[in-house]
Amino acid sequence: MAAGAALRQRHGTLEGRPDEFDLGGRTWTLLPGVFAPVHTMTTETFTRWLPYPEGGSFLEVGSGTGVTAVTAALSGCTRVAAVDISTAAVANTEANAVRHGVADRMRVLKSDLFDELEPGERFDVVYWNSNVIDAPLEFEYVDELQWAFFDRDYAAHRRYLTQGPELLTPGGRLFLGFNTLGNLGRLTEIAGELGVELRAVQRLGGALSGIGVELSLLEVVAG
Repeated sequence: MAAGAALRQRHGTLEGRPDEFDLGGRTWTLLPGVFAPVHTMTTETFTRWLPYPEGGSFLEVGSGTGVTAVTAALSGCTRVAAVDISTAAVANTEANAVRHGVADRMRVLKSDLFDELEPGERFDVVYWNSNVIDAPLEFEYVDELQWAFFDRDYAAHRRYLTQGPELLTPGGRLFLGFNTLGNLGRLTEIAGELGVELRAVQRLGGALSGIGVELSLLEVVAG
């Protein structure tokens, strides 16, 4: 919890926070109150690792600044959806979709996970760089930015593993960006209860705002 609080403080402060940042060879808009990729390596790393089906569809959950969703559109995905529970993040994703000329093939929604998607929507790739801190049941969110770091009782992770497979096209793939600040043991236990497995596609040691971690891109597959 202390690490999560430190990350929330770092990403929420305006001191030294730029209005723009460079990542992946492109320049991006950064709005206040949004998870800042300049402070961690997660966004850049996971965005580089993910597959982008050319001519296919891509859903990013928790889009933040929109880097990954916009990259999917720029990489040949013809239908991209980006959802975030944060009003500021939705605005930031929309701004970067316009900035990079892909707003015509992106849909950005304010949504708690999959709630605002159209019934029956399916995607070739679904991805979430999740809020890995396992917060206790009594934890209370006091601002939208906390949703980027804390998951009370791992309820959102359970929902993602439950509902995510239902959103895939035949042969589609479900990914979770995770790191060692999260509770992998509990996540694995939840996956077992739901009859799915977590397979590490890529791993890399690094740091989140100066906190040493190992990043893992996990694929959720049928057990």
